[in-house]
Amino acid sequence: MHQHVHQNDNDEIRPEYDFSHGVRGKHYEAYRAGTNVVFLDPDVAKAFADSASVNQALRLLLRLARTNIPSGIQSHKPVRPTRRAKKAKPVRAARG
Repeated sequence: MHQHVHQNDNDEIRPEYDFSHGVRGKHYEAYRAGTNVVFLDPDVAKAFADSASVNQALRLLLRLARTNIPSGIQSHKPVRPTRRAKKAKPVRAARG
């Protein structure tokens, strides 16, 4: 079943919605490549002007983390919980 949408004769794009310089498919390749979309909280977003500044800050954080963690501990594998050793059952004395 098709639903017909009626447009009001006064429906126009508002002046603040200016798409005259829009580029179709501008972010298509990045999306296809698996770029993640991340939403920043407003207080954090105020500190960053654009994606490049966010990436720069995160790369710095990664470099700092790598230089401050002993190399034996650093791993890209997920951390698995350690297994606890089973408690030994008490040995019963043999009855004679």
